[in-house]
Amino acid sequence: MNRNLTPAVEQAMREAARLAILPRFGTAGAAPVEDKADNPGDSEPVTAADRECEAILSDRLAGLIPGAHVVGEEAVHHRPELLDHLGSGLCWIIDPLDGTANFAAGTGPFGLLVALAQDGIPVGGWILDPLSGRFCAALSGEGATIDGAAFRAPSVEPTRPIVAVTRLIPDKDRRARLLAALAADAEVLDSPRCAADQYPRIATGGNHATLFTRTLPWDHAAGVLFLNEAGGRAARPDGTAYRCDDRREGLIAATSQKTWEWAADRLSTLGDSLAVQLETAR
Repeated sequence: MNRNLTPAVEQAMREAARLAILPRFGTAGAAPVEDKADNPGDSEPVTAADRECEAILSDRLAGLIPGAHVVGEEAVHHRPELLDHLGSGLCWIIDPLDGTANFAAGTGPFGLLVALAQDGIPVGGWILDPLSGRFCAALSGEGATIDGAAFRAPSVEPTRPIVAVTRLIPDKDRRARLLAALAADAEVLDSPRCAADQYPRIATGGNHATLFTRTLPWDHAAGVLFLNEAGGRAARPDGTAYRCDDRREGLIAATSQKTWEWAADRLSTLGDSLAVQLETAR
């Protein structure tokens, strides 16, 4: 993988944030223009910032690798057939504004996620926090960086891990059982519906693990690679590697292999794969 790719991707992401996202944050321009939610009672807002940011990134990234496909979250909403590109050849994957609901409410966290996949496997991942300016990057086999400096996840194992759990489990009783089982020997938090926040937070030890149900490629491809390259572990609850073209649900992300195994063991004891059985929380 060409190491010169990261500076070019960083420039594109910072430009998109500067032009499309930051001028609207905390203003009327952050108001949702559409709700994409498939399920009654759920919310999946889209703002003008999402759309403009994706347009900028799609244009800039397409020029970096001629012939590579571009799959953006907002484009897929209108053209689901774009998902067919995820498992074939080189493919850019864009989440122009992860944490849109937070952004629209005038709060954080939110961020930009860009990944590059080769035949369904993430080989490049980049995460930008527009508010702090923090930029996380990883290339397959090359390790991870934060703001250009080499980074490794902390090796000290917590005696009582901090675990965030997705709120996108529609069965409230099932989620309550999961929280209770984890709380026996962990501090349990709600995940803030922002993978762009969670993956750097896990890698730096702010959380020690996060349990996800939905695993859409624009939410997870960049973060999975970043965390794994930083020395943490992100994988399906059964231990299989994450693929961008895998439509299954359920993912454990953890600061270390040991903490990942602890979380996987808790889920196995409950017989819980994190997959949403009754309805899909989009």
